[in-house]
Amino acid sequence: MAPAFKGIHSSGGLTELLHTTCEAVMRAELIETVQAELKRFATDLDLSDDQKTQLRTALENAHERIEEARERNPNVTRQEVAFKVREARGVIRERLVSFLTPEQLKKWDQEVTKARTFLGEQVES
Repeated sequence: MAPAFKGIHSSGGLTELLHTTCEAVMRAELIETVQAELKRFATDLDLSDDQKTQLRTALENAHERIEEARERNPNVTRQEVAFKVREARGVIRERLVSFLTPEQLKKWDQEVTKARTFLGEQVES
């Protein structure tokens, strides 16, 4: 066994290493997905830097809730995921009311209604 991996196999270190690696990959996917959504909405809604920060936080929280639901139920169906995504969009919208202008909120509603995907997930809108 290579010196760098010595001791990892015994003591459960391999499981811990795999778990840490998996978390890092999931975090990278989260960042990429949220950045794509944020970029799209920031442009469409002409968001200020403060609004971008608030929307990023809302998108990250929603994405994490969807992933947690997947982890709890690995056999989740597409319909169940779509339901969770619609639920997450509703929660985000409730937060948006506090920092978007009425015109921005109207544009958000229009964009979300016609979107086929949200946070990287297929949505039946």
